[in-house]
Amino acid sequence: MKKAPALMAKRLTCVSLLASALLAVLPGAASAQAPLQEITYLLPAPGTLPAFGPWMLAQAKGYYKAEGLDVKFVAARGGVDVAKQVGAGNAVIGGAIGDTPIIARAQGIPVKAVAVLGSGSLMQLVSHKDERIESPRELKGKTVTVISYTDTTYYALLGMLSKVGLTKNDVNIQAAGPAGVWQQFAAKKAAAMAAVPDWTATAMEAGAQVDILPADVYFKSMAQAILASDETIQKNPQLIQKLVRATLKGMKDIMANPKEAAAAYVQHVPAHKGKEANIQSVFEMYNKYVYANQKVLGQMDESRLAELQKFYVGNGVVPKEAPPKDLYTNQFVGGK
Repeated sequence: MKKAPALMAKRLTCVSLLASALLAVLPGAASAQAPLQEITYLLPAPGTLPAFGPWMLAQAKGYYKAEGLDVKFVAARGGVDVAKQVGAGNAVIGGAIGDTPIIARAQGIPVKAVAVLGSGSLMQLVSHKDERIESPRELKGKTVTVISYTDTTYYALLGMLSKVGLTKNDVNIQAAGPAGVWQQFAAKKAAAMAAVPDWTATAMEAGAQVDILPADVYFKSMAQAILASDETIQKNPQLIQKLVRATLKGMKDIMANPKEAAAAYVQHVPAHKGKEANIQSVFEMYNKYVYANQKVLGQMDESRLAELQKFYVGNGVVPKEAPPKDLYTNQFVGGK
């Protein structure tokens, strides 16, 4: 009887050791205890814009956290600025447009697109219904607003015009800034605007009756992209894989159920409180015009990118073509 306490203590020790051993091999047990890796993710504009829904949902639903990451979003001054900062090593990852590496590489900035969020163009030519603009040809002599003369939506507009034999000199193109681009259009100070779905939905909410002509009907510009530097791709591909995987999950949520995605998004981004219906309509536009029909989620179309680069070179935006393989990699998409 005197040996019973010792025997019991021995058994408890064995059970404790066994439990520790099991805990060590359980999936996620170690990562649950490990501190999250802090990551600065640069966006080309404030993260409160619905355009960044996939990123915000990935954060709201814990997709980054599940990858062991604590992601902090910081707004840069446009996609080219994002490329410069990522290329300089000031951030490991950033958001821009799929076109951006064409411009960045020409400036000696060593970045690639590591995922493209959709097969459509981000840019839409949006016009007032009573203008009856059925093609870019009808823009001749009319006023069109753009965010700036250096933004990729402006270049997409020039691309559309070039397909119908027009140049920027045939149209009164006004750089109006991120608010003015849709405000001037909604106030009927412009016949059309080079828009993204966010501005289209806002102009419609303000009462504009619109026709929407996706840029890629005429000109194959790109959707939003994730950018990383050559160095990070080479030295830390696991990190890029985690960031791409989590972000694409956010995009999948919008594609699967824009209404539920809008509710989760608004809860995470309180600046849009009470605007769930508006956010849902924006997400539905992204589904229809941007995200849809991508054979492999996130995959870059090399032939499309190469053709786009020819336009940029032909119009003097960049001096010469870079090998397409220098502009992107698909190694992080397709379930790899």
